[in-house]
Amino acid sequence: MRSPSESGASMLSPRQAVRTLPSYHPPLAGRDGLRLDFNENTTSCSPRVLERLRRLNGEDLARYPERGPIEESAAKFLGIQPQELLLTNGVDEAIHLLCETYLEPGDEALIVVPTYSMYRIYMMAAGAQVISVPADNDFRLPIAEVCSGITPRTRMIAIANPNNPTGSLATQEELITIARTAPHSAVLVDEAYFEFSGQTVIARRRELPNLFVTRTFSKAYGLAGLRIGMLIGDAEQMHAVRRVSSPYNVNAIGLACLKEAITDQDYIQQYVSEVLAGRARLERSLQERGIPFWPSAANFVLMRVGSIAEDAAAFVECMRRRGILVRDRSSDHGCAGCVRITLGPREHTDRLLEALTSTIAELGIPQGASQR
Repeated sequence: MRSPSESGASMLSPRQAVRTLPSYHPPLAGRDGLRLDFNENTTSCSPRVLERLRRLNGEDLARYPERGPIEESAAKFLGIQPQELLLTNGVDEAIHLLCETYLEPGDEALIVVPTYSMYRIYMMAAGAQVISVPADNDFRLPIAEVCSGITPRTRMIAIANPNNPTGSLATQEELITIARTAPHSAVLVDEAYFEFSGQTVIARRRELPNLFVTRTFSKAYGLAGLRIGMLIGDAEQMHAVRRVSSPYNVNAIGLACLKEAITDQDYIQQYVSEVLAGRARLERSLQERGIPFWPSAANFVLMRVGSIAEDAAAFVECMRRRGILVRDRSSDHGCAGCVRITLGPREHTDRLLEALTSTIAELGIPQGASQR
């Protein structure tokens, strides 16, 4: 009997949209050293979370996870109704669910670059044409260009606020203007770094049924390994999103720990205050040296160490040899020669600044009144 290939029958092939997807390759291998490369909490989660983990048993793991009661707790914490919130497997799943709910092949989806690369990947996977609007000078949100780029085919707009990798922050009114300009589009405001900026559009959600907000527990809360996020939106629209979501998308361990993580706000406030102090120290050090950087509203700072990708790669390698991991962002739009550095508690910032001084000297990075 001949095989399908021998008989001339076509072989199984992925959809065209999948075959043309760009790949996301996080540099996770060999992450030995102080991890200032992924914007994670650089220390740990709350001690209350660790204690809850110790109390888990085999029966807890043998049962399917029950999301509802924990969603009620999370909704109460945010001051919203449970039907306005969906817990997700990290913010990544929330983005994916929005794309699956609202995008058809041939639709347009809009992003402002540089930004989080998974927006583009999930939009393209749904068959949408991604429209990239370059950020304004100093990576500000180009509100006029975004609004003029909205067409009847625009079905989704994603904006990280604060933005990754730049740390820039759009105003609430700018984001609301975009949502009002595109009432036929799902407008996602990704607030993954909310704890470090303190600015949110959640209170405006009922004015605009097309407005969605995401939050994560992977940053300030130190739960990146448990993969827990939240998607918030109009109750009727969230009902549609829930139809796409798996009923068991968040694992039992994550659900068991989330309530403790939310409850321990003293831990979160202490960690955030140390990060903000470290961010100010790093920005002050760079300013004093005349090394270009962008003021940040997140738990990281984007700085320029040269003019080409090789400059950033050399900087990353030198820092790695000194036990500090930082992220090369040269492949992002407008970020040639740039690296992104995550901030943590005081002792981590001390180590960072010491390694930074040595690396700048070793590479001969120009210091002075250089321009971004």
